[in-house]
Amino acid sequence: MSDVQTMQSIARLVPQGSRVLDLGCGDGALLDLLQRERGCTGYGIEIADANVLACVQRGVNVIQLNLEEGLAMFDDNSFDVVLQIDTLQSLRNAETMLRETARVGKTGIVAFPNFAHWPNRLSVLRGRMPVTRRLPYQWYDTPNIRVGTYKDFEVLAGKNALDIKDAFGLQDGREVRWLPNLRAVREVRSRYGHDAFLKERLAVAALLREVLA
Repeated sequence: MSDVQTMQSIARLVPQGSRVLDLGCGDGALLDLLQRERGCTGYGIEIADANVLACVQRGVNVIQLNLEEGLAMFDDNSFDVVLQIDTLQSLRNAETMLRETARVGKTGIVAFPNFAHWPNRLSVLRGRMPVTRRLPYQWYDTPNIRVGTYKDFEVLAGKNALDIKDAFGLQDGREVRWLPNLRAVREVRSRYGHDAFLKERLAVAALLREVLA
């Protein structure tokens, strides 16, 4: 994740001085921003060699780990905030990792491409899988093994007794709080704002680890 406006929007959800775990941290750009501008500490989890090297070069603490193996190395509530930005859709154990995000963190922020954005719907109506800036791959070479929407995420969170405290869309760095599932690239859910709707490319959700049952 390297879009500066998007990173800044997500960074605003993270309290100053938080201990952060970034799952699938890529080149460490978001953690680097959080360290410099929010006074945060923590670790990134990444599997790709080139990205691990980039994190080290940025001065970001990184652990090379396959997320499919889970987060057993971390105790409950080890972090103030756990991030899953553009990661959930590429995991085979997506539901397990969502529960793990809630277990090791007091708050979770999850972002994924919103398949229900209106250009995507239009593309499917025309008989083709969408190819967009956020979903730039053809159906046969995409690293995303699943697609989902804001509403899908609501159902998954409810199934796992996770309380979504806030949600809003992100489109080109702007928050979208009206009809997000249709209009937004990203959806953001966080305890720091109000309910909102998805945008075209990415859906972000911040979850507070509170059991509903």
